[in-house]
Amino acid sequence: MEIEGSSRRCEQVVGRIQSLPHSRVTESCKNTLLRLVNSELNFLSRLSLSPRPFSCNIGYIEALVHLLEQPYITKVSRVCKSISLSLGASRGESSAIHIDIVCSLNNSPAWFVVSHRNPKYITWDTTGRNKGFKFRIQQILHAAQYSQALKPAFIFLFFANGLETAVLNKLLKDFGFKEFKFEHEWTDVVAKSYQGASTLVLNIHQSLKSCHGTDYVMKPLSTDSHNKELSETCTKVGSGFSFQSLILKMKEWLVEVISSESGIREDLFKDDDDLLNFDTTALIALISGISNGGAEKLLRTPENELRQQFKSNTEFVISQAKSEIDRPIHDELSCFLSGRKGIVCKTVHSEFRDIVSMCGGHTEKMRANQLMKLLKIVPDNPSTRMISLPTTRKLALKNKVAFGTGDYYGAPTLTANMGFVRAISQTGMPLFTIEHRSRALIGE
Repeated sequence: MEIEGSSRRCEQVVGRIQSLPHSRVTESCKNTLLRLVNSELNFLSRLSLSPRPFSCNIGYIEALVHLLEQPYITKVSRVCKSISLSLGASRGESSAIHIDIVCSLNNSPAWFVVSHRNPKYITWDTTGRNKGFKFRIQQILHAAQYSQALKPAFIFLFFANGLETAVLNKLLKDFGFKEFKFEHEWTDVVAKSYQGASTLVLNIHQSLKSCHGTDYVMKPLSTDSHNKELSETCTKVGSGFSFQSLILKMKEWLVEVISSESGIREDLFKDDDDLLNFDTTALIALISGISNGGAEKLLRTPENELRQQFKSNTEFVISQAKSEIDRPIHDELSCFLSGRKGIVCKTVHSEFRDIVSMCGGHTEKMRANQLMKLLKIVPDNPSTRMISLPTTRKLALKNKVAFGTGDYYGAPTLTANMGFVRAISQTGMPLFTIEHRSRALIGE
């Protein structure tokens, strides 16, 4: 009866695997899970010929599928795979660390380590041939620190059957993990089968970053005076109410951190949860005349004049103007910018400045100047995992620098460059991006 029950569970989980959305879980990942289930079914069929005590892995597979069914887990690129890691290049030593799920959680790259073991059999210290869970965590953190394209921002530990207090306390105190409570959308994860489950999370950036000890000073700025200055300037240049309202929703940089040796200390705001990285398309969309009340005027302009001004881009600009009337882009961007502090890397700033200089009108240039006063320009500092990807036509170096700098600082990148985003997705590397519709400068 136990064998038959396990076989039925295997058959049921096959349907759930096949139902996983293609948009979130790749076919390769589904095939890996199906192979695991088929392996269990073959094992159970052999047992049925000569019944004996057995241990089945179907509970582990069910736990994986439960997690993969959750809407917050997206861009699943690897399931039940090992990540190779060089531990000693000079000695040629290498190792492979098993990671159960490589994905994005709320658009941040994440690793999931899943256990379905009885808690009393999860030991902390190495005893004999049993390396202990401490050793495995050390390996995983080492892999996370030196991994490149698959480097996670968070590591999740999901213990389907819970965890004994002694091991839990070691993870919390010795390694900095925190207990993680799923929101209401995740209620099925902790349904009846998982009421005793334990979920822990570790922020990799916070656990690995160190202080370099450079002397610095902090200069507070006045929020009220800053907002007043922004409002007055917007009014003077005729920026429009929506632009003024939008940028006033953003957080200003309350501190200016200065080091005598290296200029602004970017490391002091690295991994700030309020950061938002802008690429060139996002900056242009904010200041474009189309986004700032010029769409209707543009559509009233005779077509021959439009073609004279925009040449082969005429249809593209008209399409954007119609889109703006239907769905104003500032309204769309408001929720993304509200409460955020903006950063822009030097490469993006330079490209944006050149484009505005060549194509922007007087009012668009004034908006650009006002916008850049609100953002902090940071050095080009792409993350190791981004810069390690090969440079190709689809993965252009300037885009790797722009998106990679946001990745380095742990900030999502606001972009309309979905070609690059798709190219990154095809490499299997999760990347935190926020999509917006594109807008062009119209010489307003």
